[in-house]
Amino acid sequence: MTTLRIKDAAALLGVSDDTVRRWIDAGNLTAEKDDAGRMVIAGEQLAAFAREHAAAPPDPLGIASSARNRMVGLVTDVTVDGVMAEVQLQCGPFTMVSLMSRRSAEELGLAPGSLAVAVVKATNVIVETPRGTS
Repeated sequence: MTTLRIKDAAALLGVSDDTVRRWIDAGNLTAEKDDAGRMVIAGEQLAAFAREHAAAPPDPLGIASSARNRMVGLVTDVTVDGVMAEVQLQCGPFTMVSLMSRRSAEELGLAPGSLAVAVVKATNVIVETPRGTS
């Protein structure tokens, strides 16, 4: 079973170590000591907690879509070169990069500071894990 130290759990959830400790103290998360005496959280429990407490910003588009991977973000950079544009969005802790036509970027009014939704619909999603985990 995978276990995570409090600092690693905090980094994955995008909160401080102290916040995770408060959740443990309040009984929202359960931690136990590992063989080295450090407090750890079971990976399965952390995953369930993350699912239950995930709070995405409201989708400003309010449209129906078959794509389930929708991330609200802030446009941080738009680079236009000839007929193409590279648009970078900051979606929480994740940076999403989209390549599109210059015309599309202009029609959407994409500029640093504008709100947008990154929509990903892919048939291939690559999943990687650190070496030595099972």
